[in-house]
Amino acid sequence: MANSPARSGGDGTTVSHIETEAAFDDLLETEKTLLVDFYAEWCGPCQMIAPTVEELAAEVAATVVKIDVDELPPVAARYDVKSIPAFVVFEDGEETDRLVGMQEKSDLRAAVE
Repeated sequence: MANSPARSGGDGTTVSHIETEAAFDDLLETEKTLLVDFYAEWCGPCQMIAPTVEELAAEVAATVVKIDVDELPPVAARYDVKSIPAFVVFEDGEETDRLVGMQEKSDLRAAVE
């Protein structure tokens, strides 16, 4: 992700915020397992689950990223994300799992392990 436009969570977080479609497409091509947290700043449940996503990112081998649906609507539309928070798991660039709404960390972990 070194050449990809993404911003890490400047507060010491481990989850990168994807800022361009190209950066997302690059991750799909290069990462074995990718968990994408589709969210929005105004979404209360998204804010509530954010610390859980951060914890998970530090504990699993999968790459965990966030995509703001208001900043990158084409990516959200490409994967038919209609409700948030939505968590989409990709293995070798292909969607393998999807969880929508508030989730337990154990369920998110099971989806990427």
